[in-house]
Amino acid sequence: MASSSVQPRSLRPRRCWGLCVLAVASVVLLTPSSAFLPAAGARGAVSNRPTAALTATTLAMASALPAQAADATAKASADSSPLVTVGAVLGLIAVGILVLTRDVPSEKVNDAEVVEKYFNGEGFERWNKIYGEEDDVNAVQKDIRVGHAETVDTIISWIGEKVDGKTVCDAGCGTGNLSIPLASRGAVVTGSDISQAMATESARRAEIALKDAPKVKKMPEFFTSDLQKLDGEYDTVCCVDVLIHYPPEKMEGMVGHLAGMSKESLVMSFAPKTWYYTLLKRFGELFPGKSKATRAYLHSEETVEAAINKAGFEVVRKTLTAKSFYFSQIFEAKPKAKA
Repeated sequence: MASSSVQPRSLRPRRCWGLCVLAVASVVLLTPSSAFLPAAGARGAVSNRPTAALTATTLAMASALPAQAADATAKASADSSPLVTVGAVLGLIAVGILVLTRDVPSEKVNDAEVVEKYFNGEGFERWNKIYGEEDDVNAVQKDIRVGHAETVDTIISWIGEKVDGKTVCDAGCGTGNLSIPLASRGAVVTGSDISQAMATESARRAEIALKDAPKVKKMPEFFTSDLQKLDGEYDTVCCVDVLIHYPPEKMEGMVGHLAGMSKESLVMSFAPKTWYYTLLKRFGELFPGKSKATRAYLHSEETVEAAINKAGFEVVRKTLTAKSFYFSQIFEAKPKAKA
């Protein structure tokens, strides 16, 4: 899905700094509020619960929904000392930003090889379960499943009524969550994925789901390929949640490549780069685990739209899917009208 790029060599220094921040925060949270506050004088008693507000605010920062963070902070600060609470919160935010955005040593890696290996191994097992219907998923995986399904439903609502008899390329098809419903609506679908395991699973699911579907004109064709090696011409090209595997310096070229295969419509979704999501991503990198085996790249809405414009297309509608652990910006673009 992607080519060589820069990836952190080690997150140990960042983790150490992060642990220091957490330790300091713990001391602040566990120290009795009276240790930080002057005794109440003639002007009235000073609130003795700033740490409660700080606790709620810190937890709120870890939430992936800005509205939830605002609500939690507002409720906690209602009964706290504004000066102490605001100072503590700003202090933690400032330290957090410094820690979570600091540079770390890096080395060259081949993203395509990493992604291919991951999604043909443990990544396939994990994401096949997330994109399936099994109940054996945890809360985070279920949230991602719901979010991804919402993204697919949005795309279907945009183009589903217009694909009957049209050719569609599902670039980075995963387990066929978009390819299959499009084929059931009469689209002639070609799906590709860098993972042979994913492409094979897509074909298996399609055989089951589309066996008796009345509008199917042709069973979808699935094959293994890196996006950069795709060719052909299609009425619509879709690329859902794949740009996360492409570094910023490769994104523009990939968008142009996909647009060059589309005659009528280009549909893309990607993880948006905002200060909020960047901070969440950096925080998550403090605690790497097995599920974080590939590099994740965020892209700003403006840079992706600029790449689409450069390719001769213009965005005609957009929306954002935002859940607690899943967020995806969706664009539909059409070729620019010729002057």
